[in-house]
Amino acid sequence: MSIKKKKSRFPDSQQIGKILLIISGILFAAYLVLPRQQRVPRVPYSIFIQQLENGQVAGVQVGDNEIRYRIKGENKDELGPLLSTTPIFDPDLAKRLEQNQVVFQAAPPPKNSGLYVLLSWVIPPLILVAAFQFLGKRDSEGSLSIRKSKAKVYVEGESDKITFADIAGVEEAKTELAEIVDFLKNPQRYTEIGARIPKGVLLVGPPGTGKTLMAKAVAGEAGVPFFSISASEFVELFVGTGAARVRDLFEQAKKKAPCIIFIDELDAIGKSRSSGGMQSGSSDEREQTLNQLLTEMDGFSVGEATVIVLAATNRPEALDAALLRPGRFDRQVLVDRPDLAGRKAVLEIYAKKVKLGEDVDLHQIATQTPGFGGADLANLVNEAALLAARNQRLKVAQKDFKEAIERVVAGLEKRSRVLNEKEKKIVAYHEVGHAIVGALMPGGGKVAKISIVPRGMGALGYTLRLPTEDRFLMDETEFREQIAMLLGGRAAEEIVFQCVTNGASDDLQRATDLAEKMVTTYGMSQVLGPLAYGKGGKASFLGNEFNSRRNLSEKTAEAIDQEVKDIVEKAHQLALDILTQNRALLNEIANQLLATEVVEGEELQAWLDRVQPID
Repeated sequence: MSIKKKKSRFPDSQQIGKILLIISGILFAAYLVLPRQQRVPRVPYSIFIQQLENGQVAGVQVGDNEIRYRIKGENKDELGPLLSTTPIFDPDLAKRLEQNQVVFQAAPPPKNSGLYVLLSWVIPPLILVAAFQFLGKRDSEGSLSIRKSKAKVYVEGESDKITFADIAGVEEAKTELAEIVDFLKNPQRYTEIGARIPKGVLLVGPPGTGKTLMAKAVAGEAGVPFFSISASEFVELFVGTGAARVRDLFEQAKKKAPCIIFIDELDAIGKSRSSGGMQSGSSDEREQTLNQLLTEMDGFSVGEATVIVLAATNRPEALDAALLRPGRFDRQVLVDRPDLAGRKAVLEIYAKKVKLGEDVDLHQIATQTPGFGGADLANLVNEAALLAARNQRLKVAQKDFKEAIERVVAGLEKRSRVLNEKEKKIVAYHEVGHAIVGALMPGGGKVAKISIVPRGMGALGYTLRLPTEDRFLMDETEFREQIAMLLGGRAAEEIVFQCVTNGASDDLQRATDLAEKMVTTYGMSQVLGPLAYGKGGKASFLGNEFNSRRNLSEKTAEAIDQEVKDIVEKAHQLALDILTQNRALLNEIANQLLATEVVEGEELQAWLDRVQPID
């Protein structure tokens, strides 16, 4: 793909200089030609009155801002010099002039020459008209226009063209979009049989799964122009600007049809109007933009040429129903996080861009990265390459990937954060408690590392548990095992120190949330039965779901709280029993961890193999 650039047609610096020179010449000529006022000596008003009383004044011309008067000459037939003074409020001036028999009159209105009138009343409007025409011309070329579409136009380029071969892990989405590509290449096959290809295709999925990349791959496979714009670029302060940009975008697309329009983050303008997302008076611009988009999508076919709109969003539940009806975005394609095979395929694509060592096992890396999207895996490969370069290695090794996974999951190591001996000992027993309980109750994962090196923003230590396989279903026993492992650190503190710290606050929060979901959402309660007491919200890919309850009676709410408490307390007691049974092993691993700060690999597995189940 390459961006098509438009040649600038703006005036250059030489042309602007000529214009300024002409204007300067006109002003200088006006200065020379226009009549200038005669400079008359000015005297104080008191002298004028004194001369008037002495009979020295021959005539007076009274104006609003100036009084001009002529002094009598030495001879009766001669006149003296012309003087002026600034008038002050003097209601007796006319009476004084009459008493002294002085001829006086009002000043006549100023007379302007034809050239003065031309320069004063004709030239300025002409300059304004010329300026508006000039700006209008530039506006039509799109330089100063806020109503022009800001979409980037990509045309096919062999060097940087993106195709489906550059995308992995989303095979189902690629299959769906392959039909769009085939229609753009061979539209007659569909039109002859009477089929109608969808006008709009909505790509939905979590952030970082490759929705934008998928849209570019469709354009690259079809070999058609590709207009890319973010929905937020339509919205401006002035009402009507977004609608004008939508119209301009589709007008450009019609000229290049068949082509693809890609609108990223569609929810910026497509929020539901019935859910309070748009309030009257405050979002008129956004609503008009949405209405214009709906109108354009109803009629942008140009004969046999076709314009297909691809859009992406992380919040399909927030979109307006009018966008999702048949005839608009009537096809939704899920671009989800890849599974194990998909993650391995994604890693293989990005691993081609770096030099890999002989010991790198991409399958093992894919196994250790459940829930990673395409962007996460690309970042993982890059982090591993940065670590290898920092350590002066010529190739990326397996340990670089291992450290990169820990950095992404737990955060950057903070060896500068120094713990005192008491805190270090508490953290060591806390993390070993997690590991020992997790060894007996894996819950779909395996403890791979224990560390008391602080990481991230608040982790003073961590226990890394890696999954052995992708899991999509979990039963009640596995949930209880997870809760028991979460409470293993607090239980170890109770056993060893007979007190607890705030280090288990996050563990308690996660354990309580999991137990509440078991009761209110999953129906895993013998007392309350298979009922859903939580509000079933729409699917969200942003991970900000709120576990809100329905309107419940006090008795039911009390029963739910009691069930959640029972689940957590039973898991807590189970963790206490396991650690009490393995108290000697707890001390041994904790002492080793205090000495080395990190225990992992075969050494850790040898310790955990000695964990004894409760009697």
